[in-house]
Amino acid sequence: MSLYGVMRTGGSGMNAQSNKLATVADNIANVNTTGYKRASTEFSSLILRSGSGNYNSGSVETQVRYAISDPGTMNYTTSATDLAIQGNGFFIVSDTGGTPFLTRAGSFVPDGQGNLYNTAGYYLMGYDIRNGAQPDVVANGLGNLQVVNIAQQTLVGNPTTAASIVGANLDANAAISAGPPDFTSKTSLITYDNIGNEVKLDVYMFKTAANTWDVQIYNAADAAPGGGFPYASAPFATETFTFDVSATGKGRLVTPGPTSMAFTIPGGSPFTFDMSNMTQVADEFQFKAITDGNAPSGLDRVEVASDGTMYSIFENGTRLATYKIPLATVPSPDNLSPEAGNVYSVSINSGNIQVDFAGNSGFGTIKPEALEASNVDLANELTAMIESQRGYTANSKVFQTGADLLDVLVNLKR
Repeated sequence: MSLYGVMRTGGSGMNAQSNKLATVADNIANVNTTGYKRASTEFSSLILRSGSGNYNSGSVETQVRYAISDPGTMNYTTSATDLAIQGNGFFIVSDTGGTPFLTRAGSFVPDGQGNLYNTAGYYLMGYDIRNGAQPDVVANGLGNLQVVNIAQQTLVGNPTTAASIVGANLDANAAISAGPPDFTSKTSLITYDNIGNEVKLDVYMFKTAANTWDVQIYNAADAAPGGGFPYASAPFATETFTFDVSATGKGRLVTPGPTSMAFTIPGGSPFTFDMSNMTQVADEFQFKAITDGNAPSGLDRVEVASDGTMYSIFENGTRLATYKIPLATVPSPDNLSPEAGNVYSVSINSGNIQVDFAGNSGFGTIKPEALEASNVDLANELTAMIESQRGYTANSKVFQTGADLLDVLVNLKR
């Protein structure tokens, strides 16, 4: 037996316990760090070849493991840009130089330019889907991503060019009208001109015969004081609609026949009103329609859906999709390389990156107004700290005993 080997073995044990204590210290220090993933030190023996009557003590080596795939608990907040992932996946972020990383730390806030970044200074990346663009996803790479910005969102006024009925019925039992100003039913519709000014349309329905109706559309600005007839100008459009009350028609519009009305909105664009879904059955009057176009408006707030779609909500109530936030993962998340700022980079052992959206391809969902807490268990860490302390002390005794025996051996010459 070599006394030097005993001392080296004791020193190896102390070094191993020091490594374990270092991971414990990091874990305890980050027990309240959003998205932090616990590190642990695992030991393995290093055995030296020994003869039948002689034993050569070896040593112990350590390997640091990261519980990156182990989720933390959800803490709910009131900030729409606080994001957490329930299930698999990581947010894609970048530093100021544009280098991409992965993280579970989703405490994002806007900087002075409106770019979303987390407490470590990493910027959230996403696909720009404003103006109806489709996200150009690279499944195994991080191309086409942009920094998500919530400040550069203004709603420009757009003219109304189309409207369509989603649910409208004319009462089949209504009395026949004598014509303007004796109308059967009336509703109004808000449209917009080319610069976002509101143009109100008054829509009148006149039952002229059984199953036959005239529809006239007027400019509400031309109405008499207090509204209604007489109007200062002729209607924008007039159309006669006939309904099929047979067993097959069931009160729908007769085809072939008119199903829409068209005219130009004052100061605006050519406008088409699709009325193909209008019916005439024995029920009360109702009229529901949707239009395009909008007035200019400032940004009120943002919302993030569970699939990662970010919506801008404007002061006039308009809701527009602006960004699509993707998620990324690797075949072996626990083998990602931890970097400063609670982020991870791809390593040889982790495998190549894979990108998709929340809810697809085994990815989890995005939880807005929530943050993922650290997965550190403080009780376990304190227990591990005591174990490491005791182990270090025991190994120091081995080292000290070997040193004492070496002293005895040296003193034999005296």
